[in-house]
Amino acid sequence: MTNRDKRPLAVFDLDNTLADTAHRQRFLERRPRDWDAFFAAAPEDPPLAEGLALVRESARECEIVYLTGRPERCRRDTLEWLAAQALPEGPVHMRGDADRRPARYTKQVILRRLARTREIRVLVDDDELVCADARRAGFTVVHARWAAPSGELKAAQEREGRT
Repeated sequence: MTNRDKRPLAVFDLDNTLADTAHRQRFLERRPRDWDAFFAAAPEDPPLAEGLALVRESARECEIVYLTGRPERCRRDTLEWLAAQALPEGPVHMRGDADRRPARYTKQVILRRLARTREIRVLVDDDELVCADARRAGFTVVHARWAAPSGELKAAQEREGRT
């Protein structure tokens, strides 16, 4: 293990933590929700300055890990978006395309797995349920409150396990 591999991890969510999803919320307001259009619009997400600044600041002492509820089929768009923002490289953990569990469950599984071999310095996420569960599990959490909250996205995260 190199010195770099021993650095603690800073784990960052994407949607409404680093990427502003407001422009694509309209796809979740329809019935049925248009998930294909919602995720297809992700490459156009404007960056959230507060989140990007925190990633860059954290990268001084930590290895960056991205942990998103986006499905695996969005990997290429997600990697391209991260590169376009000139964000630090790091592994990107995504949910399986057929995984419909709420984000608070899927993210907790990955956090616990990462914590088995590495110190997790901080988790930064906008989802209050993800944050609450991570705190209860003993993780240090920064609740990303810099994006406009979306009731539709919150319902989708919890009830439909889509992001």
